[in-house]
Amino acid sequence: MNLFTDIRTLVIDSLAAMTAEGTLPEGLDFANVTVEPPRDAAHGDMATNAAMVLAKPAKSKPRDIAEALATKLAQDARITSAEVAGPGFLNLRLDLTVWQSVLGKALHEGEAYGRSDMGQGKKVNVEYVSANPTGPLHVGHTRGAVFGDALASLLDYAGYDVTREYYINDGGAQVDVLARSAYLRYLEAHGQTVEFPDGTYPGEYLKDVGAALKEKFGDTFVGQPEDVWLEQVRAFATEMMMDLIRADLGLLGVKMDVFYSEKSLYGTGRIEAALESLEAKGLIYEGVLEPPKGKKPDDWEPREQTLFKSTEHGDDVDRPVKKSDGAWTYFAPDIAYHYDKVSRGFDMLIDIFGADHGGYVKRMKAAVSALSDGQVPLDIKLCQLVKLFKDGQEFKMSKRAGTFVTLRDVVDAVGSDVTRFMLLTRKNDQGFDFDLDKALEQSKDNPVFYVQYANARICSTLRKAGEAGIACDDATLNAADLSLLTHEAQLSVARKVAEWPRQVEIAARTNEPHRIAFFLYDLASDLHGLYHLGKSEESLRFVNESSQSATHANLALARAVSIVISAGLGILGVKPAQEM
Repeated sequence: MNLFTDIRTLVIDSLAAMTAEGTLPEGLDFANVTVEPPRDAAHGDMATNAAMVLAKPAKSKPRDIAEALATKLAQDARITSAEVAGPGFLNLRLDLTVWQSVLGKALHEGEAYGRSDMGQGKKVNVEYVSANPTGPLHVGHTRGAVFGDALASLLDYAGYDVTREYYINDGGAQVDVLARSAYLRYLEAHGQTVEFPDGTYPGEYLKDVGAALKEKFGDTFVGQPEDVWLEQVRAFATEMMMDLIRADLGLLGVKMDVFYSEKSLYGTGRIEAALESLEAKGLIYEGVLEPPKGKKPDDWEPREQTLFKSTEHGDDVDRPVKKSDGAWTYFAPDIAYHYDKVSRGFDMLIDIFGADHGGYVKRMKAAVSALSDGQVPLDIKLCQLVKLFKDGQEFKMSKRAGTFVTLRDVVDAVGSDVTRFMLLTRKNDQGFDFDLDKALEQSKDNPVFYVQYANARICSTLRKAGEAGIACDDATLNAADLSLLTHEAQLSVARKVAEWPRQVEIAARTNEPHRIAFFLYDLASDLHGLYHLGKSEESLRFVNESSQSATHANLALARAVSIVISAGLGILGVKPAQEM
């Protein structure tokens, strides 16, 4: 149930009736008519822009349309007033029974309340994390993992068929560096003193790999040239690193449906097939690119390369897919990978990249547009950097990792639930200073505590009511007399509960799970405010000793809030607290 959709349907039906009566001309497009909360809650419960967007095509004054529409809407029992504001906005106030019925709906539907069929089962691929398999995940990967996992859950909740995917970057030079670094640890495991040249990975985490290599291969590779051991050590070390990465993701509760190997694209004809698809569309040619901006002519040598006409699909410049020496560019396997995604029948693709991949956005969108003939949209979300602070100082690097703060460092410090929620309290494209002390603080300034405390407070209240002999099971609360909920503080909470389905659809439509975290904080704030008012106003207490009917109504309201909080936290991958 989406109350805002229901009222928008009422507005559209009223506009259609006005058209039939001749008040509005035929053929108007109502697609841009919206119904949403007004900017100022004092103006009403909902507002519609119908008169504003229809005035020009209808060749009428906005206020004239708004006044006629107000008369129509006022005939519906759900609308207590429809007032024209400003140049032609229409503010609506709804009958109390509407908000009370929403609570009843939430109680009746339980965990299904707020779920949407907006996605209509469309297949969506969400690719996230996709870190190089050269070491444990660091804090930057943590943000991408949390954001991607929450987004995938949000889309699933909104009715999409979601596939969570990790692209293993095991086809480039970095895995050769991993192999050489692991080999040094292997020699170390055999008692040799080793030094790590610049460009290798000195982290202590590779000691385990070196010991495992010794256990499997003995001294077979000691003193042998690189061509003897590189391939086997590379495969072994990569698999161990992926096991470590899977374990890291498990700490955050992240499970992938697909792990796709970049290496599987090489020597299998997949890259060639993807480029042949583009060539058949006239999008591959041999040419020479202009020198990069900022390059001096004597720093640049024009060379003929195989190029993709990405400019025909919105890119700034055409992009090379094969170097002059015949080797693939980094872009070529990425094209092949997305060609595979398109071939798997996905209706929409979402890639989540680190902020340092911003230059890749236009070329990847151009590639997917070309590969799918514009039929499969690609949304690329960039996650900005995270800085960790503890005791007022930036958090130091992990000794075990050698160069960075690991995901495990963060989870060990504050836990998975806190990590996930806190990272979702900022939009993905904004930088984030993660204060580990603030994340554990028990105050209103700590959003995860504030939301969890609201749910724990409700659960505690229901528990104590039950211990006092008050029936407060869902069946009893479903039958509560919700017409007793008339106080503005109670209705404010009910309005927020009614907004939940709308917030889900907005967040899913924009691919912005942080909206869910913001909404939960606002809902928790309203709940805490109502609770504190009950200390001075007996009628607002969740357990009202003077009236069993009022008690059941208040507990029903609280239970509806818990249903929404639990659902929202579930989307974010956070377990709702039952007690604190």
